Amino acid sequence: MVDKIFPGEENTWEKLSRLDPTDVCRKADVFYDRDTSSYILKSFGLDFSVSFLKREIKNLSEKGEIFMKRLAYFFVPSVLSYLVYVKEIPLSGRFIKPENMKGGEFFFKGSHLLPVEKVAEKYRNEKERFITRGRELNGRITNYGDVSFEFLPLPRIPITLILWLSDEEFPARTDILFDSTCEIQLPLDIIWSIAMMSILIFL
Repeated sequence: MVDKIFPGEENTWEKLSRLDPTDVCRKADVFYDRDTSSYILKSFGLDFSVSFLKREIKNLSEKGEIFMKRLAYFFVPSVLSYLVYVKEIPLSGRFIKPENMKGGEFFFKGSHLLPVEKVAEKYRNEKERFITRGRELNGRITNYGDVSFEFLPLPRIPITLILWLSDEEFPARTDILFDSTCEIQLPLDIIWSIAMMSILIFL
């Protein structure tokens, strides 16, 4: 459980409390526990409960503690907004970089710049270490760069994290890609929060 930490949280909880759980489960691909009036949601393969009566989010395993503490600033608004706004639509299968989204130049530069270069620096020559971390986060290995993973920070919002190892010609590089449908699923500031927690969890 965490204290309320982002502007508009009360309003988002209120919106969630007014939604039909059956509709939320269908749209968000989550489970509803009627005994506790809580949604059970997976993030990076880990289970979390979201109680709109108690207005609290809890990790249901020790591994989820990082999201409720170090990453809570990004995790909490992402989860709540996802449950409220997500739609039941198929993925496009088309990747998009955060900076290429509409309005992305505001959220992905300056003080909001995603720290992908820190991931590249940390794993620049350590492919196996990157793979180990990706598997710990329940990622699925894909065939991009020198090594890449697809993750599900939220059930209908996949991200792909790609690492190019350093060599004699080029420094290491990391890219984060979203399915293009994210732009019609969630507000841009929430996409930014999802991107941030997906990167910071590797640091």
